[in-house]
Formats: sequence, structure tokens, C-alpha cells
Amino acid sequence: MTGSTKYIFVTGGVTSSLGKGIISASLAKLLQARGFSVTIQKLDPYINVDPGTLNPYEHGECFVTEDGAETDLDLGHYERFLDTPTSQANNVTTGRIYQNVIGKERRGEYLGKTVQVIPHITDEIKAHIQELGRKGIYDFVITEVGGTVGDIESLPYLEAIRQLRWEKGKDCLVIHLTLLPYLRTTGELKTKPTQHSVKELLSLGVQPDVLVCRTEHPMGPGLKDKIALFCNVDARAVIESRDAETIYDVPLLMQDEALDEVVLEKLGITTFPAVDLEQWKDFLQRYKHPQHEVHIGLVGKYVELKDAYKSIKEALDHAGAENETKVHVRWVHSEKLKAGNVARELKGLSGILVAPGFGHRGIEGKIEAIRFAREEGIPFLGICLGMQCAVIEFARNVLGMEHAHSTEMDASTEDAVIDLMAGQRDVEDKGGTMRLGAYRCTLQDGTKAKSVYRRKQISERHRHRYEFNNAYRKRFEKGGMVASGINPEGDLVEIVELKDHPWFIGVQFHPEYRSTVARPHPLFVHFVKAAVKQGAVSLKAEV
Repeated sequence: MTGSTKYIFVTGGVTSSLGKGIISASLAKLLQARGFSVTIQKLDPYINVDPGTLNPYEHGECFVTEDGAETDLDLGHYERFLDTPTSQANNVTTGRIYQNVIGKERRGEYLGKTVQVIPHITDEIKAHIQELGRKGIYDFVITEVGGTVGDIESLPYLEAIRQLRWEKGKDCLVIHLTLLPYLRTTGELKTKPTQHSVKELLSLGVQPDVLVCRTEHPMGPGLKDKIALFCNVDARAVIESRDAETIYDVPLLMQDEALDEVVLEKLGITTFPAVDLEQWKDFLQRYKHPQHEVHIGLVGKYVELKDAYKSIKEALDHAGAENETKVHVRWVHSEKLKAGNVARELKGLSGILVAPGFGHRGIEGKIEAIRFAREEGIPFLGICLGMQCAVIEFARNVLGMEHAHSTEMDASTEDAVIDLMAGQRDVEDKGGTMRLGAYRCTLQDGTKAKSVYRRKQISERHRHRYEFNNAYRKRFEKGGMVASGINPEGDLVEIVELKDHPWFIGVQFHPEYRSTVARPHPLFVHFVKAAVKQGAVSLKAEV
């Protein structure tokens, strides 16, 4: 332990999408690899209370924590890098801050005082920032601030950081991530955007301690000195962050730039253990030098926006490395799949994954993809709505229930094989009211699910309102679809699988949320393994 908890803030300038989340996770990984305990939180400036009601086109994937918080997708990066769970406290939005403050005002907790941005909003922000530190288990709390400096929405957060720096002194540090654009006409990197971004930050009373500069090209001689001079930072604290081959290379690139050492020294920590990244390097070795390659189709309705399925893609990469296999993902738009083109669109795939989602759009295409996987004996994994579609497909095409459906899509269906959960029938508010977070599941003996997990009891994270209708369970099992995983509290079907199929599993939960570099999720590992067996291309050099 370092004594008092140290607070590190990561802000961004010039443009969004520079990779604050990956830089935060990479620094956290380096500190963790030196034996420190670290957690990361995200401050999001938008007024939504959480991302749960945001369209994936607006915000990408909604990540779910163990305790049922619907959060920003960056928390997925945090967990995948650190292999430690996050919680409600790791993601804070302006909506939640104002909701809390207004709630206190309505309860009379401010004793009739005028409620203002300063001090009431900033005090609430500071309380949330320090909530994780008060647990006494973290040496470092890294806080990523969403958006860019200059955004009007971010101003209260930056003011809160200014105040915390003043209050905590050397226990606080600010990293500012900026862009060094490359001008082809002159053949040089330009520092002016970085200078202006730091100037904007300084105007708010915050002096960055470390600058991380995103760049497509190496920083030439003297460039770090120039930036240091104009931005009031040490030249050693100007860190080059060049575009990486994969996000998993970034911790090693940041180690080469001594980012963690600079941070530790500026926080007054002069003695620390050496970095141990052997497990990380072993993962990268298997990830970058596979023995086989397979093509897996990811069928969904948001495939033009890859961030909507971020955790699934990363889980496939983790599983690929575990199997020493390069997983090529073919993004298949479910709206474009029809009975007449499904064989052509899915030709050459060794595995088919039908993604989660909500609503009617693209549902029939998902059902056609599942029928193809079932009839052709192609390894299949269905997640959440993907599992529900597998149930609907089996009911229609095997059990003869021609109009079987989910009441989410067809409220008047005569065979509601998927129906609204009992606890959801009186719910009116949409935000934070689904079945969320980790729930137990008991696996049935002699099933594929049991052989995958190699244990009787598991726990997985959920995000749904609809569930398998137990009134049909005996009929399904008699027809060959087994309920291989059951929630013991509510007798809810969590996993279904086919008896007479090489590998066909549908899960109501989201296994992708639990897959990390250190511990690839077993469902994905075995799914990729089945795909390799189905049809992999060897990449071994011929002698």
C-alpha cells in the first residue's frame, strides 16, 4: 500500500475518441503489475442517469456490472485489463449527480440554502470520486473524464478536479490526453492543438502534470522539449502514444515511455517493485502468432457500429488466443438475412453467434441464421435475445408451432414461448428496471453447459425483461432442446442446448461481460474450439 489513496485524473483535449479509456486502463495495468491495488472510474457529462436507455448508435454497448449497474463501455476495458470487477460506483453521470442533489434538496438536507453548481454539484462530484478511495483497499483511483476540455457539460467536473487538487495536494495528479495531427503537405506533426488544449485547461485552473500525445507518427527530436516548454510540464512527462496494432499493445507501449514511473515519481512514490507483465505478454504472443484461423459470423442489427458489440468481439479475441486461433469476425446484418439468401450470406463460416438486442427489427433474420446453424450442424452461440430467437426457431421449425414468438415482438402470439417476466409486468419506468446484474445458475449433469463450465453452480450477469416460458419446457425437452441451466431462485431457464448437434448453446445472460485477458470466458473458449474443429485453416509454416 502507498498510505493514503492517490487520485489520478485523465482528461482529453482537441477531439473525442482519442482513447482515454485505453490509456487509463493501460496505466492501471502497469500499476497493478507493480503490485499496487487500482480501480478506475468514468465520469460521463451527459444528463442521462445511465446508458441503459441510450440507443447503441448513440453510445455503443451498455456494459453491466456485477451489482447491476448499466454503465459506459469503457468499464468493460477496465475489467478486461485488470481482471477485477467494477460496480455502480465506477460510473457517474451528470444525470445521477443532479438527481442526487435535487433529491437532497427535496428532502430538506440543504436547510433552505440556495442550491448551486458550486458548491453543491461540485461537492456531489467530489463525494462520488472519493467513494472508491474511502473503501481503504485501493492505492490508486484513476478517474477518466468523458468528453473534451472546453465542453460546457464537463465544466463542473473540471472544477471539482481543481478543488480536489487543492485539497489533496501531492495525492492528486492530472494526465491530459491530446492529439498531435500530422500534416502531409509539410510532413510534420503540429503541436499547436495540444498547446491550445492545455491553455484551455489552464484557464479552468487545472495544470496537467503529464501529457499523453496521440500520434500516427513518431515524435521527432526536440518535439517533447517544445511541448514541455509551452505547456509547463517536464519533458519526461510528455508521453508519446503512437497508434498501436491492438489495444492490448498499449500497456507495453506506455511502459516503454515510462508513463507509470513518471506518475509514481510525481506522486512522491520513489521505491516500487518491478513490472511483472509475463502473463500479459504470453496472451499477446498467442494472440499475435496463432496456429489456426476461423471465420465466425456475428449476426446482429447494429453491425455497422462495432462498439455495440465491443465485449463480444473482445471475448472472441480472448478465446481465440486461448485456442491459438485467429478469429475473423464476419459482421452480418440481421435485417438483410432472408430464407432465400441465408445460405449464401453465411457460407464458409465455422461458427455463428447471434447477438443480444431489443425490438422487432432484424428478428426474422436472426431466426433464419439460427435455423441455418441448426440444420447445417454449425457451432452456434446465442446470447440473450439470441437465445430467445433460438427458442422461437426451434418451436416453429421443429415443434410445429408455426406462429411461436416472443410477446416482446407479438403481444397476441398464440404460442408465447418467450414471455415477459412476472416481476416486469407492472414496471413502467424504462431506466434501470430490467433484470440486471449477477444471478446464480445451476447446471444440469450430462450437458454441454456442465462440460464447458466444469462446475455445478455458476453466476452470470443479466440484462433483460423477457424469459423462456416454463409452460413449454416439457414440450421442448421432449423435442430435443434441453434446459441445461436453471436459476434456482426463480426456476428460470438460463441456458438451452440441443442434444443432437455438435455445439449449440443459447444463454439468457451475457457471458461476454466476464471475459478478461487473464480469464477468457469458458463459453467463448469452447465455442471457438468447436469452430476450429468445424473448419479451421492451419497457419503453421510448412516444412
